[in-house]
Amino acid sequence: MNISSLASERRFPKWLVWGIGLLLVVFVLMQLVRFVVPDFQLDNPPVTQQVMWSSPEAEQLWKQACADCHSNETVYPWYSYVAPVGWLVAHDVHEGRENLNISTDRRIEWDEMIEEIEEGGMPLPNYVLMHPDANLTDAQKETLMAGIRATFR
Repeated sequence: MNISSLASERRFPKWLVWGIGLLLVVFVLMQLVRFVVPDFQLDNPPVTQQVMWSSPEAEQLWKQACADCHSNETVYPWYSYVAPVGWLVAHDVHEGRENLNISTDRRIEWDEMIEEIEEGGMPLPNYVLMHPDANLTDAQKETLMAGIRATFR
């Protein structure tokens, strides 16, 4: 067996090389979409309203379970910067802010916030999956709800 026949045996099929190259180009282009499409941007607009929490515990629980989607102080994890997962994160954050944003809203529907927590609607299961510390115990939920009542009532 000579060297040229060995090299040809190890060669990848041309279609496979082109296919992998095409996938790589598409993946790189996907990373650029968030710079062009506003719905996919990872942003933190200015905070126009500061909340004075009734207790440090309530504020900490808020930050732990709610603030990433319901304030302009989102902490984006590393995977947020990789498409297409980042697109989902940006969508969820923008939708959360649209429903409630304590960084800009003047009138906070505190009773609706408490109802969502009591019924288990918030935080969303996919958020808890990626942020286990957002899975609050019953005692933590009670502390958070008491803090929301005292802060926003």
